Amino acid sequence: MASKFERFASAGKGNGLRATHDIHAGELLYTAEPLAYCVSNTCAKYFCHSCFSRRETLLRCSQCKVARYCDVTCQKQAWSDHKREPAVSLYLCDMREERREGLSQLSSMLQLYIQQEVPNIMQELPAVDPLSLLAKLTCNCFTVSDGELQEIGVGLYPSMSLLNHDCRPSCVMLFEGETLHLRAARDMRPAEELTISYIGSLAPTRDRQTQLEEQYHFTCQCQRCTTADMDPMMLCGEEEAWTPLREAIPRLENLQTHGDWEELLQECSSLLAPMGGAVPAVPDGNVYRLRVTDLALDACINLAQWDRALAYGTITLEPYRQYYPDPHPAHAIQLMRVAKLQHFLVHLGDAQHTLRLAYDIMKVTHGNQHPLTSDLIRRLEECRAELDRA
Repeated sequence: MASKFERFASAGKGNGLRATHDIHAGELLYTAEPLAYCVSNTCAKYFCHSCFSRRETLLRCSQCKVARYCDVTCQKQAWSDHKREPAVSLYLCDMREERREGLSQLSSMLQLYIQQEVPNIMQELPAVDPLSLLAKLTCNCFTVSDGELQEIGVGLYPSMSLLNHDCRPSCVMLFEGETLHLRAARDMRPAEELTISYIGSLAPTRDRQTQLEEQYHFTCQCQRCTTADMDPMMLCGEEEAWTPLREAIPRLENLQTHGDWEELLQECSSLLAPMGGAVPAVPDGNVYRLRVTDLALDACINLAQWDRALAYGTITLEPYRQYYPDPHPAHAIQLMRVAKLQHFLVHLGDAQHTLRLAYDIMKVTHGNQHPLTSDLIRRLEECRAELDRA
């Protein structure tokens, strides 16, 4: 794959990557394997620690009792690295207020481990501050996600760490297992910077900037942040009405993480119900209401409440369309989730329409060879065949 970008000094950002040729939307720009990677703690029981595949049954390492693998082949492939890993988990995480103290503890642990495993390395390498090294790692690792953008783990891809952040990025990053694919989200001209979003963009300016400052230690000055152009829609409605939604989200996400679907649905339903009295309803486009609606959708799917799931999913489609003016994986995934429900409930015309919308995005963000795109195309063909028979 001929490179169409180069490293350059990006004003106010340090190093960056910029286009050297015309780049077209959907073009695959780079594919990379990680220098190092690990499964997140919350996914450790469900995903292979070698290939990142999800399996109902995984083989557990007999020594550490933590790592799990698809089969003997995956275990053998991982063994050369796994056997050198310390017994204590060094999974990267966001430590926020305790970040420096936590990193200091990890750096001390790393020093002890290195001295035991590679006793001469400190003499062979120039002076390295373990704390600085760990801080750089936590800022330059990427979250590795599955086809539906659910976090699996983290990976270190050094060449892609040069990509700078923008809240309306020019590129998107997808994964197949631990393999990273960088694609153009829109057409770009030579000298235009390649950017990605380090965080989820479905958040108002204040929330995005707070997360970026806490996790990556910079204040975003992109156009979306300096103009706050999406905030009027994201924060639409009376603050008095949407504040309880915002405050409830961490608790609701914790219920989602632990699979407490009935309690999650009950709480979401209560929050989304008309409030009555003098407090006006929060519009569907409000970003906090949208998040709670998404969580209700997820709960309904897991509880097999299909009609209710479709009702919640349908509500989200117009806000997603407005929040993602450029092709974005999250928009495509949301359309596909709703299309699956429409198809299952035999709303064939609606399902066909929604799948086509999803494909128009996914051919750019995922490419036609991605397994999820192949699944979408298969479902679209099934819809066509069923409509022809109807």
